[in-house]
Amino acid sequence: LQLVESGGGLVQPGGSLRLSCEVSGTTAGDPVIGWFRQAPGKGREGVSCISSGSGRTYYHESMAGRFTISRDNVKNTVYLDMNSLKLEDTAVYYCAAGPFYATPMRSMDYNVWGQGTQVTVSS
Repeated sequence: LQLVESGGGLVQPGGSLRLSCEVSGTTAGDPVIGWFRQAPGKGREGVSCISSGSGRTYYHESMAGRFTISRDNVKNTVYLDMNSLKLEDTAVYYCAAGPFYATPMRSMDYNVWGQGTQVTVSS
């Protein structure tokens, strides 16, 4: 699998962004596609994930209600819609693929990573 993120940028507090993760290639089974983020000086944090088979989703409690993960199986793309963005949402956001659905999300459960896309929330 290969993952390519896009959609990051600069947004004001309260604004919205849509991140995209284009998935190419093949793998056995139905992988889980997840979004992680890493802010400067902090560890990588699981944001949300979606099972490509069942469509089951998970959200970190601090993003639930503000972020929505979805998939377009025709375009082989997973989206992360982020609303009501806060200063603390500033981070590099990574798309990742793993072989199974598990929560809470752990980086070690994902074995394919995209290059990341910067999201900056600032006034």
